[in-house]
Amino acid sequence: MDDSRTTGMRAFRDAVTAWAEGGPGEPAHRLAARLPVRTAVLLEGASDVAAVDALARRRGRDMAAEGVCVLSIGGAMSVGRYARLLGAPGLGLRLTGLCDEAERPYYARAFTAAGAAEADFFVCAADLEDELIRALGPERVEELVRDEGDLRPLRTFLRQPAQQGRAPERQLRRFLGTKKGRKIHYGRVLVEALDPDRVPAPLAGLFAVLGHPAGTGTGAAGTETGS
Repeated sequence: MDDSRTTGMRAFRDAVTAWAEGGPGEPAHRLAARLPVRTAVLLEGASDVAAVDALARRRGRDMAAEGVCVLSIGGAMSVGRYARLLGAPGLGLRLTGLCDEAERPYYARAFTAAGAAEADFFVCAADLEDELIRALGPERVEELVRDEGDLRPLRTFLRQPAQQGRAPERQLRRFLGTKKGRKIHYGRVLVEALDPDRVPAPLAGLFAVLGHPAGTGTGAAGTETGS
């Protein structure tokens, strides 16, 4: 992995975030030309970024070297602003991303307005954590929670009256959101535990759109390494 590319992409991501929050656009323009950047992956939150980064590592991908910027937009209602800055009206980058089913209209409007196609973003049934939990199965997720030292908090959580009668998948999904940073941590953990042929469809679709590094000879979805 090229540390200078990684550092540069991190700086570009920070510059884009500052620009979207009302700061100047010149730093993002300068970095986009220097790196160069070709694709922006718009994700709703940091846990989604953790999951996408984890799958990229499993597949031997260096997103920064490929010119792919994976960034959290801080919620679906911000997608219009980011798409306008990064898509055809702004830097002219290719846009893709993931969103929750409830947020599909925000992404659809934003991508269309920015000259991108709805087919270029992918929709999770509830959210990405839900997709990952269903792909792994509740029993495997509970094993991972135990391995990460969170079994006691999980058992305490499951004894709450509000959790009685809920499906295990819903209980686990809710548990991941009960402590700051937990969703981000398990975004990585759950992806790293996936069998290569059990990657949820929205995540697999995203990587298919991203293609594969030039010269690898792999298929569109890439080849996992070290998993």
